[in-house]
Amino acid sequence: MTNTLQQCISKIRLGAAGAALTFVVVLAIGVVTTPSAQAQTFTDLYNFTDGADGGYPYAGLVRDAAGNLYGTTFRGGSSSAGVVFEVSKTGTETVLYNFTGGADGGYPYAGLLRDTDGTLYGTTSHGGASGFGTVFELSTAGTETVLYSFAGGTSDGCNPYGGLVQNKAGSLYGTTVRCGSNNQGTVFKLTKGGKETVLHSFVGSDGAFPYYTSLLMDAKGNLYGVTEEGGTTFQGVVYKLSKKGTLTVLYSFAGGTTDGCYAYGTPVMDKQDNLYGTTNACGTSGDGNVWKVSSKGKETVLHNFAGGSSDGAGPNAGVIFDEKGNLYGDTGVGGASGVGTVYELNKKGTLTLLHSFSTSDGSYLYGGVIRSASGTLYGTTLEGGSGGFGTVWKVKP
Repeated sequence: MTNTLQQCISKIRLGAAGAALTFVVVLAIGVVTTPSAQAQTFTDLYNFTDGADGGYPYAGLVRDAAGNLYGTTFRGGSSSAGVVFEVSKTGTETVLYNFTGGADGGYPYAGLLRDTDGTLYGTTSHGGASGFGTVFELSTAGTETVLYSFAGGTSDGCNPYGGLVQNKAGSLYGTTVRCGSNNQGTVFKLTKGGKETVLHSFVGSDGAFPYYTSLLMDAKGNLYGVTEEGGTTFQGVVYKLSKKGTLTVLYSFAGGTTDGCYAYGTPVMDKQDNLYGTTNACGTSGDGNVWKVSSKGKETVLHNFAGGSSDGAGPNAGVIFDEKGNLYGDTGVGGASGVGTVYELNKKGTLTLLHSFSTSDGSYLYGGVIRSASGTLYGTTLEGGSGGFGTVWKVKP
């Protein structure tokens, strides 16, 4: 990681013994709506207080047809173990569930999956029957059900930092950061009946430690993902896990100045089966990049982040597409105030900053962005805002 990232973003390592979390102290002044230099309209929809409403949202958001947004916070709530929240399109927040940190789970890093009935699914990094994290379901009535408690050790995963993807049969798929046969994380499947299967335990050469990442599933049921470390040079990988359970490393990041390193986020796929995503560090300026990897494993660097006032740095999430093939994402730091950006990368490779955060309107982004049909982008900041404990925001074109 670069010195900038080490100074600005707490690197988190969660093991079986517990969590150690250091937050950057920032001043929060509280600006609600400001236009950026690119004439986009930016709005802070909600500012967290780290009280009953939650605090420190690591994850991104999901959105329903009415425009309501759903997500999780790592802290806050009645037990300070995080919450599941809803923010209306007008900015009213409702806490849907308070985690206790006990058998029901606690301290979620990941976002939510929402089915057509409005039921929410997610993971917690800790809690559950063994203290190693859970997979949970939250009904529309606000009833939480623990679908699975991770057991840790060599036969199961522990501490999931990523969200879930669901197949047509209702089975859920995800990753854990640690445990498994080599204590380097797992890919798991959880059936609708609650039976968990470890589909793959990472061994290092094929990837290691899938932090802040969820899986992509194609139409055939194959899974795609990234890992922070592992691979040929231990700088992270892009992988495919076939429906039959065979893992193939599609690309090993080389690091240095010619390639990125430390991949987070969820990969996306175009119609030609090319995968797209981001790395957190390395590249020409050491600030990460946006990459494309073909189905045959050829990588193309689409953009090297340079930091400073005119570019982002240190992306902690992947990218999304619009209907024209342009890419959108956010960065953990960089921009005019050095605390994060939202950007567009067009098909020609030109990057435009849509918003630079200034601490008063949010700082340090981990969760990625979602996009409405009209082109409005939504996301979260980990810190900053009027309360200093993170925000839910939108950028309207």
